[in-house]
Amino acid sequence: MIKVRFAAPQEATLIYELIHDKAEFDRSIGAYSAKIQTTPEKIQQTIFGNQPFAHVILAEDNQAKIGFALYGFRYSSFIGQPSIWLDDLFVKPAMRSKGAGTLLMKKLQQIAKQNNCTHLSWTADARNFRGLSFYQRLGAEVVEQKGD
Repeated sequence: MIKVRFAAPQEATLIYELIHDKAEFDRSIGAYSAKIQTTPEKIQQTIFGNQPFAHVILAEDNQAKIGFALYGFRYSSFIGQPSIWLDDLFVKPAMRSKGAGTLLMKKLQQIAKQNNCTHLSWTADARNFRGLSFYQRLGAEVVEQKGD
């Protein structure tokens, strides 16, 4: 049974490994070509330190970590409320289409509601057809942006 929970400080190395897995997926679709610059130590300091700059929730199936969402809060001075920015959402390929991604997004929706957020936003690469289809099935509003 898939469960979603907040990551613990002792899981910085696991988070690093999941970030690495996501980068490899992004490379496979041509969406990322740079070198990962983070480390488990940086994750420990920036996510689990005195001033967290992001938060992580994990999806697990029978204790095996199968995916994650890394997010942070933004604040609108005009609205006077926060929103959530989803930076990374990743489920291991062998575990896709089993509900983990949906559970991660539902948990983010719950976190947004608990924190009186106006919305949840993210970007997805146009080459990630499966991801775009997933977000559309969840009812996401797609706003296409094109570069110069």
